[in-house]
Amino acid sequence: MCIFCQIVKKEKGADIVFESERVVAFRDINPKAPTHILVVPKKHIGTINDMTEDDRELVGDMVFSAKIIAKEHKIDDGYKLAFNVGSKGGQIIDHIHLHLLGGKN
Repeated sequence: MCIFCQIVKKEKGADIVFESERVVAFRDINPKAPTHILVVPKKHIGTINDMTEDDRELVGDMVFSAKIIAKEHKIDDGYKLAFNVGSKGGQIIDHIHLHLLGGKN
């Protein structure tokens, strides 16, 4: 089981900042910005390329959750959202996740 699935199931600790029915969000352990949060679906999907038609709505939930989190963290005046796809695209954990980065001037 991947580390993100363990976090989703509360088997592994993380600094969780948001949770809904379909996603969980937590602080990145190797932040690239003052605010660096990972938005992770509770459903395991390896990469964006592994998504099916049924997963379309899930990505919308991830993006909308990031919007809520940005507002809660007072970075909604400017932030970056990014997906890394596959190891050649910089993806380290084989479970899709959305990076929310902000807080830089």
